[in-house]
Amino acid sequence: MTMSAIIHFQSHNTVVPTPLQMASPSSAALRRVCFQLPFRRLPPLPSLRLTSVVRVRAFSSDETEPEISISGEKVSNKPPICTADELHYVSVNNSDWRLALWRYHPSPQAKSRKHPLLLLSGVGTNAIGYDLSPESSFARYMCEQGFDTWILEVRGAGLSMHGSHPKDIEQSAHAISNQMEAVAVSGAETVISASQSSSNNTKESPIPLESEIPVELPTVWEESILVTKLTETLINLSDRVSGFLSEGQSRLISAKLFDQFSKLIGDSFLAERFNEIKKNILGLLELKQTSSVASQIQDLSQKLINIIEEGQRSISPPLFDLQERLTTTMEDFQKQLDMIVKYDWDFDHYLEEDVPAAMEYIKAHTKPEDGKLVAVGHSMGGILLYSMLSRFGAEGREPGLAAIVTLASSLDYTSSKSTLKLLVPLADPAQVLNVPIVPLGAMLTAAYPLTSRPPYVLSWLNHMISAQDMMHPELLKKLVLNNFCTIPAKLLLQLTSAFREGGLCDRSGKFFYKDHIHKINVPVLAIAGDRDAICPPEAVQETAKLIPEGLVSYKLFGEPDGPHYAHYDLVGGRLAVNEVYPCVVEFLSSYDEIEK
Repeated sequence: MTMSAIIHFQSHNTVVPTPLQMASPSSAALRRVCFQLPFRRLPPLPSLRLTSVVRVRAFSSDETEPEISISGEKVSNKPPICTADELHYVSVNNSDWRLALWRYHPSPQAKSRKHPLLLLSGVGTNAIGYDLSPESSFARYMCEQGFDTWILEVRGAGLSMHGSHPKDIEQSAHAISNQMEAVAVSGAETVISASQSSSNNTKESPIPLESEIPVELPTVWEESILVTKLTETLINLSDRVSGFLSEGQSRLISAKLFDQFSKLIGDSFLAERFNEIKKNILGLLELKQTSSVASQIQDLSQKLINIIEEGQRSISPPLFDLQERLTTTMEDFQKQLDMIVKYDWDFDHYLEEDVPAAMEYIKAHTKPEDGKLVAVGHSMGGILLYSMLSRFGAEGREPGLAAIVTLASSLDYTSSKSTLKLLVPLADPAQVLNVPIVPLGAMLTAAYPLTSRPPYVLSWLNHMISAQDMMHPELLKKLVLNNFCTIPAKLLLQLTSAFREGGLCDRSGKFFYKDHIHKINVPVLAIAGDRDAICPPEAVQETAKLIPEGLVSYKLFGEPDGPHYAHYDLVGGRLAVNEVYPCVVEFLSSYDEIEK
């Protein structure tokens, strides 16, 4: 495969991006936790100079394959959190996402390598795990061995973000960097004090009774506002969820809103009228939105508000804050709907869009003679590599990889005792609507003080990340506070298929990746840690045994009497630089001829 590049220079105007806002799940407990956790907010920064945008057009020598246009740029003023030599952004086709690529130049003293190296991280993690410190950095070690090393941060991870203009992305990257560094210094203490303060303020307060506060039903003006808000909410539900949720899930989320309204109706004699209006509205939501449909929804919204008011007059005592409760119900619902639509991606988006875009961009910049890369994937990163090889093997195509190394990865966890089985309950389709995202980074930040200080209530979490004495406390703190991100429930829902019969499958549920892994033609080194509770050795072996014998090597790190390797010790543990990293280099060197 040969690569060509067409370079264009463009300039863009600055547009400050909208910060992320946390949705309100239906679970009251989770709602309190989520609103207390520190989410990234992106304040505007002064305009920063950006290098010229590079629009790369990479293509295969095979004229039958479609040409792929890749747009990307190198940031001239990279943020402090990025410890790489360069920070690049690559666009994803049919998406507003720009993916961050951390680049580490090969050492001038090292011999040249034939292939660039791509590093892929685990679920809900960013590039920092590969570069915790100069002494333990896997990325730095590999570039010192002559590899032009690139770390991909997939959509939603690290410095990757939405945005169509490069200057917006650079400003936002600096804002995220500043916040991540602030969390590393004082996040744990801040979270504890905020959590204690919030817990005192989130206790359920009794509803004031009629004898205490006068009843205040909406005025005509206030009622018209409520009708307008309800109409907008219902139309938004129809427009924004269309194509995102299945028909059954769409009905479910609509029903959730009406369940909240039904609680505001006191007397049962109104239930029949309420249910009739509910049925009519749900029917209209399934139709194509026109002015006529919108008008009917507005009329029904007015009737719904009237029924709720009538229900309040019939109970004793009525709610004194009916208007506020109606408004809050609709606003909370809208926030959750926005969050569901915003975090609209799964594992296959990474596999089919993010990784291929990054690979084409890297190849266009490094121009390997055979058009191939070598790659290392940790946890989900390794699962992505396995899945890519499986998909290409099934289709009889070349994946563009000369060799891969997987660290603590598997396509099938059914035979293991992986702690990730805790994710299986999320497989209930209703759960993705109750909890549209899992704020893993914020949750671990909040939990960190309880893992590292007396009385060590959550110290067991540390052992899931790193075995005893395998990671310096400061590096472990940096890993916990800076390495983890927010995860879409859709992504977790697909990954839970790895715990069912047949192993990981695509979003359609018809293509099982492990069924085609025997068709690959790329050498694989599968590495496991002896004390890895997330991806135990038996899970790693479950996939390795399916690969043709001449193409796969398996290596287990850890000794019966210690030292031991947990999930993240393979890429950041104190012994990895002397034991794991040389093993990876030796394997990749066998399939990466060193140029003389």
